[in-house]
Amino acid sequence: MKKKLGLALGAGGARGVAHVGFLQALGEAGIRADCVAGCSMGSIVGACYCAGVPMETVYPIVTTLKLSRIATLNANILRACGLFRLTRARKLLEEYIGADTCFSDLAVPFRCVATDLISGKTVCFSEGNVIDAIIASSSVPGAFSPVEKDGMLLVDGGVIERVPVREVKAMGAEVIVAVDVLGDLVAAAGEKPTNLIDTFLRYIDVIDTRVTKSKRRSRGKDIDLWLEPGLGKMNQYKVKDLQHAYEKGYELGKANIEKIASLIGA
Repeated sequence: MKKKLGLALGAGGARGVAHVGFLQALGEAGIRADCVAGCSMGSIVGACYCAGVPMETVYPIVTTLKLSRIATLNANILRACGLFRLTRARKLLEEYIGADTCFSDLAVPFRCVATDLISGKTVCFSEGNVIDAIIASSSVPGAFSPVEKDGMLLVDGGVIERVPVREVKAMGAEVIVAVDVLGDLVAAAGEKPTNLIDTFLRYIDVIDTRVTKSKRRSRGKDIDLWLEPGLGKMNQYKVKDLQHAYEKGYELGKANIEKIASLIGA
């Protein structure tokens, strides 16, 4: 009997476009996830996948994205606690997922994670409005305004839970494939920070890498396959090289089809 396949799609900004290529490759091989948990860009791609949006439809959208199409500059950056608002990203997502779509409406079970700056804990969304949840999961501190919800102040889930393995396991996955599009950000560092925002984001990257390595070790027994596309020094915060990210994700999927098929008994 085929085992239940769960995908944990990690955070990654522009590098997260690799998730689209990865899922495209799996789909072409007839491999479908039974449940998905995502973080940040992984939550956006994962939500589209679980809503039944074909990756062939997602591909031309994500590979031609520009910052102006997803974000609006805040007039008062300090008061808004971020450079941009994801208002345009919300409208774009509504076109494909639906403004009122709830988790219970999705064709494939889905969860996503955000970080509550008040409690300091990871928040896992499994019910309510899907787009509200993925916007919270994708609000990179400093870059985008936090989301206020139910007494929480929510930002990117990648702050403490970059690849949501625990969440997909809780969904009943028997085989867990984790896709970490960021990998070792410390080893892959490119140019040194030259301003306040770059320095802050670099700080997050260093902590993020250490936390993710530690959690990967502690949860190793739950992970059947941990995959990282070869994206080199691609900057997750710059909306460029998106076609490259897609291609590397596609290559990663193609290279691991047989392994995944064997794990689930397909």
